Amino acid sequence: MPSPAPCSAGLARWLWAAAAGLAATAVIALGTAAPAHAQDAAAPRATESPYFLVPGADPSLDALPLKSTRVEVHIAGVIADVTVTQHYRNEGTRAIEARYLFPGSTRAAVHGLNVRLADRLITADIREKRQARQEYAAARQEGKTAALLEQQLPNVFQMNVANILPGDEVKVELRYTELLVPEAGRYQFVFPTVVGPRYNSPQSSQARTAWVAQPTLREGQASPAAFDLQLHIASPLAIQGVESPSHRIGVELEGERQAHVALQGEPGRPAGNRDFILHYRLAGEGIASGVLLYQGPQENFFLAMVQPPRQVDARAIPPRDYVFVVDISGSMHGFPLDTAKAVLRELIGGLRPSDTFNVLLFSGSNRFLSPQPVPATRANLEQAIRTIEQMGGGGSTELIPALKRVYAQPKAADVSRTVVVVTDGYVTVEREAFELVRRHLSQANVFAFGIGSSVNRHLIEGLARAGQGEPFVITQASQARDQATRFRRMIESPVLTSVTARFEGLEAYDVEPPQLPDVLAERPVVVFGKWRGNPGGQLVVEGRAADGPYRQVVPIATVAGAGGAPQEGGDTRALRHLWARHRIAALSDQEALEGGDGQRERITALGLQYRLLTQYTSFLAVDRVVHHPRPQDGASVDQPQPLPEGVGERALGEAPVLATAVEVPGTPEPAAWGATAVALSMLAMLVRRQRRRNAARYTD
Repeated sequence: MPSPAPCSAGLARWLWAAAAGLAATAVIALGTAAPAHAQDAAAPRATESPYFLVPGADPSLDALPLKSTRVEVHIAGVIADVTVTQHYRNEGTRAIEARYLFPGSTRAAVHGLNVRLADRLITADIREKRQARQEYAAARQEGKTAALLEQQLPNVFQMNVANILPGDEVKVELRYTELLVPEAGRYQFVFPTVVGPRYNSPQSSQARTAWVAQPTLREGQASPAAFDLQLHIASPLAIQGVESPSHRIGVELEGERQAHVALQGEPGRPAGNRDFILHYRLAGEGIASGVLLYQGPQENFFLAMVQPPRQVDARAIPPRDYVFVVDISGSMHGFPLDTAKAVLRELIGGLRPSDTFNVLLFSGSNRFLSPQPVPATRANLEQAIRTIEQMGGGGSTELIPALKRVYAQPKAADVSRTVVVVTDGYVTVEREAFELVRRHLSQANVFAFGIGSSVNRHLIEGLARAGQGEPFVITQASQARDQATRFRRMIESPVLTSVTARFEGLEAYDVEPPQLPDVLAERPVVVFGKWRGNPGGQLVVEGRAADGPYRQVVPIATVAGAGGAPQEGGDTRALRHLWARHRIAALSDQEALEGGDGQRERITALGLQYRLLTQYTSFLAVDRVVHHPRPQDGASVDQPQPLPEGVGERALGEAPVLATAVEVPGTPEPAAWGATAVALSMLAMLVRRQRRRNAARYTD
């Protein structure tokens, strides 16, 4: 029988060489580059965000129907009332459904939506979420103009506007209210303008949600939609120090107690790609304790705000163990990671020799810098800082495995541990992270640092709340030292512990929160609730301060706004929405801890009763007129968003890894393990085949 030996032998040698090369490459990759960069090579995309490619699209479609966003803010006392007007115009030749994702304040109680189409005003109704979707779909199919507002996260909303005909102009007005809680006498108002790209972890409960796949403009490409913001402050005390660290503004004072703030353009720097932040103070830099009351036709509400004592220097501070959990994923590349390094230099450099610490770096994988916590000696601190300085941003953002690894670290019973998470928060595992932190609260408290121009504040504030810590948001590198100093002061000297609040002479009920947490900063104690009967009596707040027992009595008869003076121009009806929003947030936290949707009915009932947007309720506006006789000919358009300022395309998982990036040689990525397994299997198969061929040759 003729033998095909030459050809087979050549093919076998080629396969052998190829498999050996693949195995060697995989092994090298396991040991070097793969761990820190989850999405490289065969790994999945870091996010679900596709680029929105306008060139080459259907020219008959207006791919950018959102023309402008205008924000009007009225702050009276401690309550901000915000109206957001989004202006859509269809400049194409086909009817469209516009879909747009936008951010919101984490404290917003969204309670109103109107749609203006030509001369018609359509007021939205609140609906159970599934019912709202069904009614919206029906209206769209019937050719009616309709708007649907849904909450994807407490700080991420989605607007759908159906049947916008060519030439149509549609204005959608969204209204919300939020409480401004000062710290150390300084007020801060924040309006987010852009939703950062999210890494959609398979461990997320939102892993299959469509909103995460938001279209995104290319890096450096500004949104064509105009953005404007006007803000008015009315205060019972003189207003001082109005400034914005994020935008250029113009300030006009009207007397001492009113101020008008207007956004001013900055050549070459768009306004709608970062959080708008405004700071101001009131005369005396103090916040007098007071109680706001609202007497409604059916229910009465109150808001109590009590100034805590000032922080004092620590006296006897026991040693602590710190674990710094640092995000080095792709979205952190550049400004966020550079700023995070500056923060860590301050945080780690400020530890005492009696403290111990460790650092866990995470992206798609994670790794501790040391197998166990080490004393905060100068040599250990310098080594840690040198290692962190070499980090480059790359890979996906697996926060949950990182936190699990932290909690798996053994800890002595008499050691107080503090976990510090440093990230931009561009993930979709908020719920899972909050649950994990709460379940391990007995092991450590958690502080969270959000770094970037448009941080996911929902994650940062939620981590801190679940871990009974405090959130920190740093939008500029120059803020790193001050925020690190603030963190150390909080850790070393809590302002008030064992805090209680009770009413004497007033029948109060449905109080939020039912148990007050420790006060770590010079931030007022805030209590919401309802009341019956006649207003009167007093509120008593007690606790333990650094210098001894603390007690403050606030007479309720003196209904007051910020500063203890009567509320001027304020509308205390907002207390109704603010109470309901805090009750819904508490139920949502409990639901996350329990798993599933066990609080759905209670949250839905509150949303419907108080007309609030929640995870289970939506606003729906439907025109009664059939506007588009052939709705089947229309098309849906996803309005793309710009990348947040300072965030590159690496956040989308498309960019190559910098050669200078230093990897985290910890747990390898699953893709790397898979490649190695395939290569080794091929090698084993070839070895067996070669042995059989050799054996057959010897017996021939």
